[in-house]
Amino acid sequence: MVIRNAGRDPNVIETRRVYGEKQRAKGFRILVDRVWPRGLKKEQVKADLWLRDIAPSTELRQWYRHDEAKWDEFRKRYWRELRDRKQDIDVITAKDKEGKVILLYGARDVSHNNAVALKEYLDSGKTGKKKKEEGKKNR
Repeated sequence: MVIRNAGRDPNVIETRRVYGEKQRAKGFRILVDRVWPRGLKKEQVKADLWLRDIAPSTELRQWYRHDEAKWDEFRKRYWRELRDRKQDIDVITAKDKEGKVILLYGARDVSHNNAVALKEYLDSGKTGKKKKEEGKKNR
């Protein structure tokens, strides 16, 4: 699933499910799940980086349980958690400036998962990066 960026200029960030990927997409591949995908070896996932701490907290994950009815509230709560994950956000935005970034996840639902919510957060400009860069341009 590819979601185009709305608020960022650099490259398009994609989200991809690690299971059943027929062709390895080119780009810097970041696994954004807290737990390693069940039944897969490192060679199968082919992640360049595993940012497990950017994933939703265990409490939030257990509350959500991939219940689509809770999606909007999950996203709000997860975005609140992401405010405290600046270092990991900075890693992703830096890699995005270098080239294409692929956020990898294991969830079955391709539309309602933490990678999609993370991508939406990055695209929203709520990371603080966009405002800082705009401030520098206006000086």
